[in-house]
Amino acid sequence: MPKAASADQATKLTDIPNVGLSIAADLRGLGIATPDDVRRMNPLAAYEALCASTAQRHDPCVLDVFMAAHDFMNGGRAQPWWAFTLQRKALLAQTRRGDA
Repeated sequence: MPKAASADQATKLTDIPNVGLSIAADLRGLGIATPDDVRRMNPLAAYEALCASTAQRHDPCVLDVFMAAHDFMNGGRAQPWWAFTLQRKALLAQTRRGDA
């Protein structure tokens, strides 16, 4: 299935670049059911909620995907999830230091 080229074209979660069936299911499990919900979500809070709800630490790359989806839904260009790895590492470092 082709992905949305812009946020306004995304009508379901899997229209968002980087969001496949598994990530969409994870998001729905958190109550994030629409692209507009992704626009409003806090990616770090969603990742932490996913880890808590499943009682396991998910690969931090999942946070990269959440960040990529959130950025896209807020007007960013479609980018591969790994384009957010450095940003995620900086965010987690800030969080650990208490700066966030």
